[in-house]
Amino acid sequence: LLIFRRPFVLSQHAHSLCLDLTVKTQSRPGQPWCQVQGSVDTKPFLQCDSDSSKVRPLGFLGEEVNDTKAWTELSQTRGEAGRKLRMVLPVIKPDKKERRGPPTLQIRLCCQCEAEQCSGAALLFNLNGRTALLLDTMNITWTVIDPGATGLKEEWESNQELAEYFRKISTGDCSYWLREFLEHWENMLLPEPQVTDFLQRSSAFMCGYEHICLCN
Repeated sequence: LLIFRRPFVLSQHAHSLCLDLTVKTQSRPGQPWCQVQGSVDTKPFLQCDSDSSKVRPLGFLGEEVNDTKAWTELSQTRGEAGRKLRMVLPVIKPDKKERRGPPTLQIRLCCQCEAEQCSGAALLFNLNGRTALLLDTMNITWTVIDPGATGLKEEWESNQELAEYFRKISTGDCSYWLREFLEHWENMLLPEPQVTDFLQRSSAFMCGYEHICLCN
């Protein structure tokens, strides 16, 4: 999961939902320009791409919730979110040291719920394979990981409609989906008992950034 700077104690009832979106301005023939994977407590449960109108359930978790209202809403949102991110890519100016060619943007959107309330939400930005920015969407606090990605941060801040759209998804829709799914997963998920920062259980997005990432 993503990680907030402030200490965050996970109770025995805390769970998290993450959506990983990968978007390209251009793609090779036969390859999708957008790919999405969803996970709960780091366990994958859905996958989809721009070549298909349907979201594919993964494993028992996905099969358990793929006919719910929350699944339908998430499926609709992922397409809209991908299109909005694709519109941002042409105006992003990567650092001059970056490789040439169309940029690839990866965003990990995560939320955490405990006691049926959203207790954490964040966006992690990865540009051209490099971890770039971390945004705590609960209090709109940025962490710049790659100074060469400040152009992405400036574009995000200047596009208020885009910023508010993803803030609402991460702090509102995401936690709603998670709560709805948990009703079906009540007997399928074990709570996470460890005490840690919410964002310190990030994925390989954060590997190599020693002050923020703890990877097993």
